[in-house]
Amino acid sequence: MIERLRALRMDTTPLRTSPDFRLLFLAGSVFYFGAMVSYVAIPYQIYTLTDSNFAVGAIGLVELAPILVFGLYGGALADHVDRRKLLIYTGLGQAVFTAVLAVNAFRDDPDVWVIFVVAVALTSCSALQRPSREALLPRTVKHDQLPAANALSSFGIQIGLFLGPAAGGLLVAYVGIGWCFLVDVVGLIIASLLYVRMRSYPHREETTPPSLAGIKEGMVYAFRRRDLLGTYFVDIAAMLMAMPVVLFPALVEDVFERPELLGLLYTAEVVGAMVATALSGWTRRVHHHGRAIVIAAAVYGAMIACAGLMPSIWLVGLFLAFAGAADMISGIFRGTVWSQTIPESMRGRLAGIEMLSYSVGPLGGQVRAGVTADLWSVRGAFVSGGLACVAAVGATAAILHDFWSYDARTDEYAVAERAVREAAGEA
Repeated sequence: MIERLRALRMDTTPLRTSPDFRLLFLAGSVFYFGAMVSYVAIPYQIYTLTDSNFAVGAIGLVELAPILVFGLYGGALADHVDRRKLLIYTGLGQAVFTAVLAVNAFRDDPDVWVIFVVAVALTSCSALQRPSREALLPRTVKHDQLPAANALSSFGIQIGLFLGPAAGGLLVAYVGIGWCFLVDVVGLIIASLLYVRMRSYPHREETTPPSLAGIKEGMVYAFRRRDLLGTYFVDIAAMLMAMPVVLFPALVEDVFERPELLGLLYTAEVVGAMVATALSGWTRRVHHHGRAIVIAAAVYGAMIACAGLMPSIWLVGLFLAFAGAADMISGIFRGTVWSQTIPESMRGRLAGIEMLSYSVGPLGGQVRAGVTADLWSVRGAFVSGGLACVAAVGATAAILHDFWSYDARTDEYAVAERAVREAAGEA
């Protein structure tokens, strides 16, 4: 029994053996802590200023174009420039823009338009930054440590996601929204300083400046691989249909009349994700990653639907925790497929495309959920979205049968990348 429990324990080898991975881990934790403090503050501020679920969801609309443009460009840029320097500069840029949000929030009459304009700028910087971080992670650990590294990286992020909303909720309630943004500024500066301490990772091959032709090359490569398509489509379907975050302010204000528990809803999924990650040792024995992704995403949708039916906010939180655990399992396997099969020369561009898959879905999901809640009800938005997620994920698995049958031991791309890393002495 004890041995079985030990087998579930998260593998911490990358943290113990790679100094640069430790820096990425710490930077991610600090970065997401600050980001989630702002993530709580922005929708709550908009809702209190406008009293509109659609206005809250509209943040997703204005952020969509920057993600599309700068996500793809940032991926191409990551395949050409020093990825570490790009992390530093874009992190400092985000700190400046978040400071503008703080100044606006401390005013007696904050402007809603400022929030929307700065949201565009922040999203642009984040979209430029994220592909470099995703592309750097595989270089910091050995190939066989990538499943553990992905789980640990997710765990570090979840620490920030867990503590951030709770801190944000308390700051909003007791000292004001402006302080949320100041905390985020400090987190961004600290994360940037941690990136400064990393060593450089020169590109193995000669690179070319970012161009439309290079971006197109990456997209053609991605869409020719049905295993990658499956990871993208499942994630987009789950987030587009079932993403519930935009509904949280209305749920605590109008349904349960417990605004002081807003932080509970934001942290519930994170708690489930952290537990799932802490017990993720079993994932290294799974080789059919496509099936694991599909099953976990379907469970996520089912749990969101159940959350919408619960009579108590505490039960809503419980089912959100179950949903968070399922989403994290899906995310671990998606990250493993990406890290173990994408060649170094394509990693930045593919990371940009990956970012679109797990950003466009949630942003579109905010709009879907907000409109559904305004036209129908908050509970109806939860339940209909969760059931639609299950159906969409099942349809994706049926259409992309090669994705469902993916096996990391025999997949041609996984085998090829393993051989490349062995030849480079990085296995």
